[in-house]
Amino acid sequence: MAEITPVAYIYTQFPTKFGIPRQSGLVETVSKIVFVPEYRSKDAIRGIEGYSHLWLIWEFSENVGKNTSLTVRPPRLGGNTRMGVFATRSPFRPNNLGLSCVEIEKIDYEEKDAPVIYVKGADILDGTPIFDIKPYLPYTDSHPDAKSGFSGEVFSDNLEVVFENGTLDNVKKEDIPVLREILSEDPRPHYHDDEERIYSFEFSKYKIKFSVQQNTLKVIKITL
Repeated sequence: MAEITPVAYIYTQFPTKFGIPRQSGLVETVSKIVFVPEYRSKDAIRGIEGYSHLWLIWEFSENVGKNTSLTVRPPRLGGNTRMGVFATRSPFRPNNLGLSCVEIEKIDYEEKDAPVIYVKGADILDGTPIFDIKPYLPYTDSHPDAKSGFSGEVFSDNLEVVFENGTLDNVKKEDIPVLREILSEDPRPHYHDDEERIYSFEFSKYKIKFSVQQNTLKVIKITL
């Protein structure tokens, strides 16, 4: 089998794995896709402006070389119940490949390294290699009546997010709604339920510390 190599890299607001949305499209963060020189041409994306969404095939680059098994323990089931790796979206996979659906926000043909595609809703680590890009086709890719297995059965309501006084002083106004959306999705592993624990994660240039009591996430500190 021929080795696959990146056609592009995606640059997101998630410098670490902790805090990345569990699925694409849950949070409308904006990311940009920059092609490698071989594919950095208008010809490579000719016609793409006619689509609203794209499929990205990418690499779980932080998991390369790590052992995988036939079963995994999905965090959504508490981290103790095992399911078959092919019945989950676990990042620990035989070939470390991820699949995400993103929305095209704009295509820039003028900036450095153009053409650059800006997309919304990526659930991907900053600097991740992209192996392929395909258009999303609503008439074949959308199945509203599809069954969602255990993932749908354990879906829970979002958390209420509370910012303590002064925590938003250094946060840009336009970043607040997206940050609130990320936090409301509960960035913790589902099997974590320690009300005394202080969690921390990075989003864009911000370092956020928070705790969770029952259904409320309290932001304690945000630093640059």
